[in-house]
Amino acid sequence: MPEKQENRIAYHEKPYPDKAIYETFNPLVEEWWKKTFKEFAPPQKFSIINIHNRENTLVSSPTGSGKTLSAFTAILNELTDLDMKGILEDKVYAVYISPLKALGNDIEKNLNEPLQQLNELFKEKYATKKKKELSVRVAVRTGDTSTSDRSKMLRKPPHILITTPESLAIMLTTTKFREKLADTEWVIVDEVHSMADNKRGVHLSISLERLQRITSFTRIGLSATVSPLEEVAKFLVGYEDPDKELTRPCKIVDVNYIKKLNLKVLSPVQNLIKSSFNDIHASTYNLINELIQKHRTTLIFTNTRSATERVVHQLKERFPKQYTKIKDLDEETDDDKSFIGAHHGSLSKELRKNIEDRLKNGELKAVVSSTSLELGIDIGYIDLVILLGSPKSVARALQRIGRSGHKLHDEAKGRIIVLDRDDLVECSVLLKAALEKKIDRIMIPRNVFDVLAQQVFGIAIEESMKAEEAYKTIRNSYCYKDLTREDFNKVIKYLSGEYVSLEDRNVYAKIWYDEETGMIGKRGKLARVLYMTNIGTIPDETSVKVKLDKQYIGSIAEPFLEKLRKGDVFVLGGQTYEFRYAQGMTAYVKTSVNRPPTVPSWFSEMLPLSFDLAMEIQKFRRFIEELFLSKSSKKDIMEFINTYLYVDEYGANSIYEYFREQYMFAEVPHDKKLVIEHYDDSKNKYIVFHSLYGRRTNDVLSRAFAFILGRIHGKDIELNINDNGFYLMVPSSRSVQVSRAFSLLTKEDLRLVMKHALEKTEVLGRRFRHCAARALMILRSYKGRSKSVGKQQLNSRLLISAVKKIDEDFIILREARREVLEDLMDVFHAEEVLKSIHDNKLSVKEIYTDIPSPFAFNLITMGYSDIMKMDDKQQFLRNMHNQVLAKIALKEARSKN
Repeated sequence: MPEKQENRIAYHEKPYPDKAIYETFNPLVEEWWKKTFKEFAPPQKFSIINIHNRENTLVSSPTGSGKTLSAFTAILNELTDLDMKGILEDKVYAVYISPLKALGNDIEKNLNEPLQQLNELFKEKYATKKKKELSVRVAVRTGDTSTSDRSKMLRKPPHILITTPESLAIMLTTTKFREKLADTEWVIVDEVHSMADNKRGVHLSISLERLQRITSFTRIGLSATVSPLEEVAKFLVGYEDPDKELTRPCKIVDVNYIKKLNLKVLSPVQNLIKSSFNDIHASTYNLINELIQKHRTTLIFTNTRSATERVVHQLKERFPKQYTKIKDLDEETDDDKSFIGAHHGSLSKELRKNIEDRLKNGELKAVVSSTSLELGIDIGYIDLVILLGSPKSVARALQRIGRSGHKLHDEAKGRIIVLDRDDLVECSVLLKAALEKKIDRIMIPRNVFDVLAQQVFGIAIEESMKAEEAYKTIRNSYCYKDLTREDFNKVIKYLSGEYVSLEDRNVYAKIWYDEETGMIGKRGKLARVLYMTNIGTIPDETSVKVKLDKQYIGSIAEPFLEKLRKGDVFVLGGQTYEFRYAQGMTAYVKTSVNRPPTVPSWFSEMLPLSFDLAMEIQKFRRFIEELFLSKSSKKDIMEFINTYLYVDEYGANSIYEYFREQYMFAEVPHDKKLVIEHYDDSKNKYIVFHSLYGRRTNDVLSRAFAFILGRIHGKDIELNINDNGFYLMVPSSRSVQVSRAFSLLTKEDLRLVMKHALEKTEVLGRRFRHCAARALMILRSYKGRSKSVGKQQLNSRLLISAVKKIDEDFIILREARREVLEDLMDVFHAEEVLKSIHDNKLSVKEIYTDIPSPFAFNLITMGYSDIMKMDDKQQFLRNMHNQVLAKIALKEARSKN
């Protein structure tokens, strides 16, 4: 009988005594450790012995808690011991995999320092005539590593190899380097939380199984705060027997709450709805400056790259003395000497490195970042993290705030500045969830066919083997446990060139497959070069030209184009345009008259609200409604808000007023009640779904309802979405049968409806290109020439037609649909919502209003945000708010009479 699954993935509950840890150390390592560190950090107390005993281990703890050293200490100890005994061989013993090249370079520096200290101590006390110094080597191999450095590694391999997921896959396919990996004893996967929920992690999971075929090794995962840890552990270690649900064993070390958290939500003004834009704007920057000046070094996170640049510019403009350094008269350089800097993905590698170095050296008072400093790059001392607006998930909030207090026992100090009432409620509930350790769950992708095709090609290049053996190897990956042989065979058929018609589109066979023997192998002399030059999962993206007939208007980002449907309106250069269609990397538009934008310019950059946090906010909404229904006094409700949430007096009062207005004017939607609000502004009818499930879930629901209603009424339906809900819009002259749409849309039919709804959309067309490139149907690079993104897109348009002729569910087209529905959107939770409605666990209530209810304000004004000045938008919100207050006052007066 196999061991029970729960015994295989187990939490390591008790720390090991220091004495027991020291007993595993070589005398040199023990002396060095006692000399260098006063004590073992919590992650080290739980994990060093496990790793020493060759037990797979997942360590989850905050940045700066000592988890990296937890992983490396046992390895350094083993290698030092082998070296001192004269039996350290020229081969790779440990592979460290990082999602970031910069992080890999950091680790190399951080490893060379202890090795240097150990070597000095060795020369001082342990050296002999035969052995004068230690010879443990560390090296980095990434896409940036020169050919000569790679050759050196083959001649004299590093004992600890630092690399990326893509470079590991290349090395496994390179005969000579694969031999150097054949005795690997440990693999460390760093920042595992940042890869587990995307295709890069899926790719890595197969590479680890490919490595497992040639050597048995211990897997060590290092992760920031993540949930569910048990699933991440399974992702890390994979399966011994997928049919019996038997994973490899893994110990989980969860020491996430060793740092004290000092968190607050701050509002820049006393009343967020009544204040003018200028007041909020000025007060926000005054508050940011005040916080920066009270601390040594501050890290500020925005949620978009454009906001990052704007914040840096505004702080320099408003407070030049604090942030702009006066240049020396004899200083000839034009280098930026300001005390504040921006850090985001659109900046060059050199500029980002400069900011990181200046931050580490204490030369900057503040750095503003979008998401690029979330991962564990060493940035030195930070004593405050400011989040401008909601980070949209509890895990992300803890990760960002965890960048402060980088030393073990330092306090992690974070301040979230909110700019509207929805943000205030969201961040207050988020803070509660963070302090109560309620972490949002990640979704790990399953049965990803484009990555599968790429890796099967790699396996065939590695060696000729039985297809059944490759299938078994792949199914040991957590992501492919449920892969059917039928789907695997479809990938083999595509790769082996069974679909001859694809050759007309320049898609040729990559492997051979012998049906009699069941063997697969590489096809052609260029196979290895093709694989190495087209490997990876990160798609090529570029900007898209926008044209009005033949006139060039400007450009938009490709992810923004993905969001556009035919008829959508957006703003570019201060003018509104209606999207018609796209061809290659050009979007064709017509001028839009008397229609507000349906997609704001910043839409594609925004982070989506996590479903779990959304449900926590909905639960809070229900509690507040229950208090209003029971006729509780303001004092009692305020007392509940103050007890339940972590907010200041201004915040608590704003939340009370916000909910009171919604309750008195309309209905409070929550986790047991979906409110659909019908509002008519005389030109258009808005059907507002108060579906606070996060943008990814709302993206599915809105498109499905719009598609069904479009079919019922024979016309396209306009829509707009955000995290708190979505609206459908039709001309006032038309009626809309929402209840009929509900009866037609069930959990069981949702995917089929979405298949039709997505059929001719930009998002599916572009995602198919990404998938086709990963599956090597479209080669990004061939014989030293790179194919432009525009040409790739044109190729993919022709290719999508070709594969549909073969099979409407061609395996790579199926993957594009899966990626859109499961990775980009969240079809799983959308299905959950529909099931709750049909099981009568979620009631649906339709209401009719002549002005939008308070909870609908932000959604209704979203489209106008690009054509209104910010102060006009705030005035518009205030006008709507005053109308709501007037209606409530009238209602109260009538009830008294």
